[in-house]
Amino acid sequence: MTDDRSAAAAYKVSVVSIAVNIALSLVKLVAGVVASSGAMISDALHSASDVLSTLVVIFGVRLSRKAADKTHPYGHERFECVSAIVLAAVLCITGVGIGVEGIKKIVSGEELKVPGALALVAAAVSIVVKEVMYHYTARTAKKIGSPSLRADAWHHRSDALSSVGSFVGILGAILGVPVLDPVASVVIAALVVKVSIEIFSDAVGRMTDRACDDKTVEELKSIILSVDGVLSVDLIRTRIFGDKIYVDVEIGADGKSTLAESHEVAENVHAAIEAYSPNVKHCMVHVNPK
Repeated sequence: MTDDRSAAAAYKVSVVSIAVNIALSLVKLVAGVVASSGAMISDALHSASDVLSTLVVIFGVRLSRKAADKTHPYGHERFECVSAIVLAAVLCITGVGIGVEGIKKIVSGEELKVPGALALVAAAVSIVVKEVMYHYTARTAKKIGSPSLRADAWHHRSDALSSVGSFVGILGAILGVPVLDPVASVVIAALVVKVSIEIFSDAVGRMTDRACDDKTVEELKSIILSVDGVLSVDLIRTRIFGDKIYVDVEIGADGKSTLAESHEVAENVHAAIEAYSPNVKHCMVHVNPK
């Protein structure tokens, strides 16, 4: 997928996310106030915070798709990794906040109000909607290779998990077991923090020239060796730059060939590697005489 189409797909998903989060926040807030549910009001605020995270995604994707210029001759892909790190931080803070509040309630043993059934319905609706949004966003993130959109997808899932906690807590309070609310919150918090660490690690890896996986490297070697005139692959190095792949390769070719013939072999290798994946942005080929 081209950069323009990728940016358009990310923008479309982000606009849908903002609209859904605003609507869901209002529904949760009204349900929380009417049904006297503190958990649902907190859940409403969580959904509202997702609007901010989605705006970060839009900014990161648009900036990363800018063409290379004098100050950034290799492009702007890493700016999307920066937005993914910001979202990972937001996720982590959200998870820690949920966990701290849950632990406080367990330790204090405070008596919770018994909420109305409306809050339970709102929690169930939130779980379904946010899980659908997770799959919708995650599918697009995988399709265009966007780490920040992937982070936003997990923000949707963290909201769904938060609503699961609200549902369990509200149901527990209605059934006379209010401690289920904070216990569920602590479990959810641990999951959210775990995901935030994974997203952070992935983004940092992309920013620090992490190599492609072994499977990708072996596929590249096979493609190079299939090019007519290539006798060997003497060296291959790959690095992930944002969501793009850079490849440096040294090949062995007939030492008796003319410069023009060796150049043609190198050009064919270059074309074959860039045809391998739309994510391959740049390839450097060096020819060693054999």
